[in-house]
Amino acid sequence: MSDRDAAGTRLHEHAVDRVESLIVDRPRTVIVAFLLVTVLFGTGLGSVTTSAGTQQFAEDLPSNRALEDVQTEFSPTFGEDVGSTQLIQRSNNVLSRGSMLAMLRTQHRMEQREGMRVEGVNSAAAIVARTIDPSATTTEAQIRTLEDATDSEVRAAVRENADNPAFTGTVSNDFNRESASATAAIGVVRHEVPGGLGSGAGQGGSSPLTAIQLEAQRIATTSNGDITVFGSGIIAQEFSTVITDSLLVVVPFSVLFIVFFLVAAYRELFDLLLGTVTLLLSVVWTFGFLGLLGIPFSQIMITVPPLLLAVGIDFGIHSVNRYREERVEGYGIDEAMTRASDQLLVAFLVVTGTTVIGFLANLTSDLQPIREFGVVAAGGILFTFLLFGIFLPACKVVLDRNRHRISVPTGSQQPLGTGDSKLGAVLSGGVVIARKAPVIFLIVALLFTMGAGAYATGVDTSFSQEDFLPPEETPAYYEHLPDVIEPSEYTVVSQLNFLESKFTATQGGSATIYLERRMTDPTVLEEIHRAGDDPPSSFVRDGHRAESTSIVTVIQDRAERDPEFRRLVQRNDRNGNGIPDENLGEIYDYLLDSTSSERTLQYLAEDRRSARVVYTVSADASNEEVTEDSRAVADRFRGTAIATGEIVVFKAVSDVIFESAVLSLAVALAATVVFLVAVYWVLEGRPSLGVANTVPIAVAVGAIAGSMRLLGISFNAFTATILALTIGLGIDYSVHVVHRYVDERRDTDAYTALDRTVRGTGGALAGSMLTTASGIGVLMLAVLDVLGQFGLLTALSIVYSFVASLLVLPSVLIVWDRLTAGDLDATMGAEKGRGEAG
Repeated sequence: MSDRDAAGTRLHEHAVDRVESLIVDRPRTVIVAFLLVTVLFGTGLGSVTTSAGTQQFAEDLPSNRALEDVQTEFSPTFGEDVGSTQLIQRSNNVLSRGSMLAMLRTQHRMEQREGMRVEGVNSAAAIVARTIDPSATTTEAQIRTLEDATDSEVRAAVRENADNPAFTGTVSNDFNRESASATAAIGVVRHEVPGGLGSGAGQGGSSPLTAIQLEAQRIATTSNGDITVFGSGIIAQEFSTVITDSLLVVVPFSVLFIVFFLVAAYRELFDLLLGTVTLLLSVVWTFGFLGLLGIPFSQIMITVPPLLLAVGIDFGIHSVNRYREERVEGYGIDEAMTRASDQLLVAFLVVTGTTVIGFLANLTSDLQPIREFGVVAAGGILFTFLLFGIFLPACKVVLDRNRHRISVPTGSQQPLGTGDSKLGAVLSGGVVIARKAPVIFLIVALLFTMGAGAYATGVDTSFSQEDFLPPEETPAYYEHLPDVIEPSEYTVVSQLNFLESKFTATQGGSATIYLERRMTDPTVLEEIHRAGDDPPSSFVRDGHRAESTSIVTVIQDRAERDPEFRRLVQRNDRNGNGIPDENLGEIYDYLLDSTSSERTLQYLAEDRRSARVVYTVSADASNEEVTEDSRAVADRFRGTAIATGEIVVFKAVSDVIFESAVLSLAVALAATVVFLVAVYWVLEGRPSLGVANTVPIAVAVGAIAGSMRLLGISFNAFTATILALTIGLGIDYSVHVVHRYVDERRDTDAYTALDRTVRGTGGALAGSMLTTASGIGVLMLAVLDVLGQFGLLTALSIVYSFVASLLVLPSVLIVWDRLTAGDLDATMGAEKGRGEAG
């Protein structure tokens, strides 16, 4: 017996001995305790809610808070009215009498449905009808007007409105004045819904408009005018639907791959069932934990179940395989499980610690969904450790003790990769290199890692609403899936693309400046006017000024049409440039008492303490250029002026995603090194083993970062976690190799210890790698493209970590062994001698 065992002074040895005693001496008690905890976590499953879309990522950003303030203060007509439904009509000529009647009849049917809470409608058809008969102020009257009108009267009314922005803004860009035709038109139905529906830069979660717009879809399908429904409720519906559809596609295939490889790894029915049940419990615990914490299940959480399966499968294969190795050596059930647990509990604990560190590194992110993902994933990994480190071995003990009572085939009990198997020979490749040229090989590995890291500096960063929506065209193989898991039909992206192609002019969008200041200050309007002088390159120009809309343009437009108001402006304009400088309160009062009141409140807050200025930006300008230029223009204002708008908010999220990826990587790597150094100092008295342990992971991180650029995959809301995740998952492989090597090295020389390690532990690692890479790689079948990217990168990170651990780590350990050979051999020899004497 060694001094460590005799003294029994180390806390971890006491803990391991206590756990081993529970597993071997009181396995049934352990099983009952874990099942009771499962019931507790099961109560949290009913509390799990869902959250979807882009808004969850932007909530804490200053630019998004400004956008929410803008939507609150300048509602209801600022931007896209979230209380409205768009009716998109397509035909050879939507301005024909028949097509316009179809639009009006659809709107009228919606008005008649009390549940749709319609408070107003508008369309090109309504404008044409009122042009023919100004007294036709209701939809019903407009229908009668068009029914009684001739085709010639309708065409004349269309031509009469050819210069009316209210009309041309609702018809497609191919509108032809001469033929009075267009191929698309948009009708609007406004709904009286609860306030505060603005969702910032993007939509997500449930929407009170969803039910309304789904009903609108049913009504539109009965029309003869080829009308489809679009709006924030439909977008919210698809945000949520794609989560369910992705799970329905991914989970069955994930289970199929996992079962296939588990059968190959376990090769025994009862062990297979035991591993599968334990995996199921880890998922129940994790999602119950999520529900008890009140964290919503978002798109990024779809990645959690495959991650749990990855680590759980690895733990399960190692646990069963190590136990089988001891049984093959001739040990009985209790002693074999004690010897296996003595090594694996410590290895599992080290793996769990490093994996949890990798996931908790995401707490450094400024994005709440990424932080929540880190917490849930870390909790899930901890639960997986407890279940596979304690529960599964206890079940295995009970199972093997009672095998003689049940007359069923036991299956193969041979461990993976041992003896003269072909797998063992393949896994020993790294040992061969370590024997011949370890230093040269490590130099090559270092150069590769540095080159991959330098190449990876060109990886892009992106964030858009389309990341969270299903693609316009889903893969053809979905059509061959069983009906129960076949994804839904999606329309949002195709509708967005259609609207962009048919109704978007050459401008690429807009940027908003949110100005917080007393709007009765005599200089404030002049300041807004001057801010548009000499605009930056991404802003659309109108002469030498930026094309914009604001309270200033509202005043100018009203002055052109209203002589009385023009005289009021002139009396209060000291420099004669058409911008009033005095008595601004009186100016605003006039506007609010006129027909311009609604438009005024789009740009001036009711309390007159804030305003917004909207600048048109170029279609070919990048989000980065628009954001930088918007912030530069905001700096031209005095007081508080914040650049905002969807482009600015999404660029801010994109910047935070990149910062999160880099910071979480740095934190995960540094914390992992510190943790491993401390662990090996405590366990083995050799802290340098902790540094050696991280070398293959550095190689894997460099490889995965380089692969991102090579494959054209950018950092986004999902892949931002991949670098820290590579450390968290990848360290598993190197920890098992190092820990097994140290155990084997106590009894033999370095090369023999390495060979035993890669043939024994390497075999389990190979089974784990194949199973987990396939189980996570199946995310590539998910409806969301970004989930597929995440699955591909995670699978690659697992493969890279496995290869580096078996190819690079043996050379690292040989070099480490040479540097510490004197002390190591002396220590090993002393421990072996005392063991023999004992």
